[in-house]
Amino acid sequence: MVIRHLEYLGPMSTRGGWRPDPSYPEIAFVGRSNVGKSSLLNKLMKRKAFARVSNTPGRTREIHFFDVNKQFVLADLPGYGYARISKERKAEWRPLIEGFLTDSPRLWGVVQLLDVRHDPSPDDMVMLDFLAQLGVPTIFAVTKVDKLRKAEVAPRIQALAAQLRLDPDQIVPFSATTGAGRDELAAALMELLAMPDWRTPAEEGAL
Repeated sequence: MVIRHLEYLGPMSTRGGWRPDPSYPEIAFVGRSNVGKSSLLNKLMKRKAFARVSNTPGRTREIHFFDVNKQFVLADLPGYGYARISKERKAEWRPLIEGFLTDSPRLWGVVQLLDVRHDPSPDDMVMLDFLAQLGVPTIFAVTKVDKLRKAEVAPRIQALAAQLRLDPDQIVPFSATTGAGRDELAAALMELLAMPDWRTPAEEGAL
């Protein structure tokens, strides 16, 4: 995926608030606060400051939309699960995140981020269950693989796959530091965009 056009479209701060016209398919990126989402997006888009890298996880409280190549819209969702964020703010974010995932008429898929060094948190499992209930196609990207020794990566991916009940091939190991996994994740996005709308019922009699 060569990035020829990248345009910031604006933020959505409340469920039912402003959002871009759903002209293009949308792919949402979700993950726990401090999972490395901003760094991953910067590396994926090959821009140094495409997504803000904050020293305060959990600060971003809006959904940010970007037009990528006039081909799809990337939706950067707020990180969840940061312990120091107040319950009131968490209560504000949940309707925003779940509302967008439920209401967006052009949601084409989701990229769920997990930190390779940690088991899925309760918040991760809530999100995974929510995505499964929706039935939305989901790509799993495991971040910060450069923090492990090379020999540790594959066994760790195997362990996470077992916990998530996935095939290890469904997980993309990613490092924003080395760039490992960038091309694989980009290819997975292109495959996702080539799929039919998951909300469209199959034709009767189709095999």
